[in-house]
Amino acid sequence: MLAPFAGQVLAPPPIWLMRQAGRHLPEYHEVRAKAGSFLDLCYTPELAAEVTLQPVRRYGLDAAIVFSDILVVPHALGQKVAFVEGHGPRLDPIRSQRELGRLKPSATRPTFERIFETVANVRQRLPNDTSLIGFCGAPWTVATYMVSGGKSADQSEAIAWAGTDPAGFARLMDRLVDASVEYLSGQVTAGADVLQVFDTWAGRLSGSAFQRWVCGPTKAIVTRVRERHPEVPIIGFPLGAGGELGRYVDDTGVDGVSCDAGTSLDVMAGELAGRVVVQGNLDPHMLAEGGPEMERQTRTILEAMSGRPFIFNLGHGILPHTPRENVARLVKLVREGTH
Repeated sequence: MLAPFAGQVLAPPPIWLMRQAGRHLPEYHEVRAKAGSFLDLCYTPELAAEVTLQPVRRYGLDAAIVFSDILVVPHALGQKVAFVEGHGPRLDPIRSQRELGRLKPSATRPTFERIFETVANVRQRLPNDTSLIGFCGAPWTVATYMVSGGKSADQSEAIAWAGTDPAGFARLMDRLVDASVEYLSGQVTAGADVLQVFDTWAGRLSGSAFQRWVCGPTKAIVTRVRERHPEVPIIGFPLGAGGELGRYVDDTGVDGVSCDAGTSLDVMAGELAGRVVVQGNLDPHMLAEGGPEMERQTRTILEAMSGRPFIFNLGHGILPHTPRENVARLVKLVREGTH
């Protein structure tokens, strides 16, 4: 998977899938039952490594992505984080500059060390020709969870804080930048070959707010991680960024950009491909549905990105109800190319 970042065009292109390790796999559920809670699974290196490796074994993908969660960063900073079955993450919300005092001055290394141990475990067991991806959540997206106390329908709490007290919100973002740099750097030291920054809620902002809270913090992370690890490519995933994608690429300095299913192939192959490695962008719902239309869209993406440094992926993560045979079929289609 590293070849595209060296400017090489591969036919077929490398393929990995966001959320490739997880709920669509029966072997994942077996390990999940052993772990107890979701966080226990993330923080148990032997089990997290096994879950990371499962889709690579099953599908022969070109990369593994370490099994963890974007909320380990606020957890390491001392915020209470729990995952409630059927409801998702629950956090003790922080909604003012004064409440930032509940956080630790810096992220606790022991929390991250368990993730680093997972990375090292996976790297040792992964085939040499299979890349290992480390990741973090972008500060804006992580902040929305920290401020709302969980998944928010419209991120209104974070938007309100950023609008009424931008200096205070900037302090939170600075803390997240610092912690994310340490987190990503540690993953590289442990064996990650590539990094991805997930900004799931980037699409909620536009204009100057997008520039300040999405691009600015991500640029800071990219710059500082690159100072330590100049050889490691960094992919940004600003979900829903739409017309801001070009600005995101230019302003953050990422080596690659992952495109969601709403990004047109004209933009991917034209505006973006000449500037960065493009990754994407089959609709996960189409993968879940399978059949001739999934095959047609897969070939359309391959044709549009032919002759360009490209990584095949989904426009977001695999849906839990996705049939495994559809994933296997997709991998086979990409391996066969457009023929």
